[in-house]
Amino acid sequence: MLRDLDDGSFPDLLVGAVTGDDAAVWRIDDGRALVATADFITPVVDDARTWGMVAAANSLSDVYAMGGRPLFALNLVGWNSDALGTELLAQVLDGGRAVAHQAGCAVVGGHTIDDPEPKYGMSVIGEVDPARMLTNTGLRAGQDLVLTKPLGIGIITTAIKADEAPAEVIDAAVESMTRLNDVGARAAVDAGASGCTDVTGFGLLGHLGRMAVESAVDATITVDAVPLLPGALELAQAGLIPGGSRRNLTWASKRLDPGTHPELWQLLLADAQTSGGLVFGADPDHSASAVAALNDQGHTAAVIGHTAAGPGHLALR
Repeated sequence: MLRDLDDGSFPDLLVGAVTGDDAAVWRIDDGRALVATADFITPVVDDARTWGMVAAANSLSDVYAMGGRPLFALNLVGWNSDALGTELLAQVLDGGRAVAHQAGCAVVGGHTIDDPEPKYGMSVIGEVDPARMLTNTGLRAGQDLVLTKPLGIGIITTAIKADEAPAEVIDAAVESMTRLNDVGARAAVDAGASGCTDVTGFGLLGHLGRMAVESAVDATITVDAVPLLPGALELAQAGLIPGGSRRNLTWASKRLDPGTHPELWQLLLADAQTSGGLVFGADPDHSASAVAALNDQGHTAAVIGHTAAGPGHLALR
């Protein structure tokens, strides 16, 4: 679990497995702590403003994955002004500002460097109650696993790059990527969760697998219960699977019992997400109400499995 630094040099810095290696938490007092995190991505859609919205939602996600709320952010930009000009950059930043505003987060500045490949994201400072903080060490045996967004983003963005994604599939993916995880965070906290992570580049199997190891529980996924974005299965069947998803499955397979599920479904569960949802553990008495609260607010959430005592293995059923 979280602990203070052993050497006493930073006595209020909480360290340990939080949502991965990309966040730190600094305790202010018994009821408040600051969360510091940063993330940025390359373009995943063609429209500049939409990319800015996706990147901002993705950057804010680590704060929500800890049950916190974002306070302010700094833009992080890599840009080739000679090739792209500044008008497109203004659109990217406007998209990021719009999503930050929706989150109640002020964008107070930033930093830009010359870069042959465009990149955008944010460094975010948020606030969390240390007593109710969600971490990726917090799963407990006997809990249901709740997923707050459907999977398939990596497959669909690969199809976008190949000009193979239908318009309605792109629209559904963009809606999911720009949807904040604030509602998911509230649902997790209200359900009494202590273990949570966001599902991003390492896919569901990667992030849940890491959380299972850190929490010392086994996790079983009910494959038929996992929601997928429209078109994701069909595009995967057509071979539009990113290399990152295949690498995720290679990592997860060391601890994975796939049962009778073919590699295609394993890859869907390992699909690398951009601005994905949260996965958290909730007692069975509270998981259904958490899913209902999420779906009532437009999410596509589901109970996708359960935990048991164990060394951190994953199983598909």
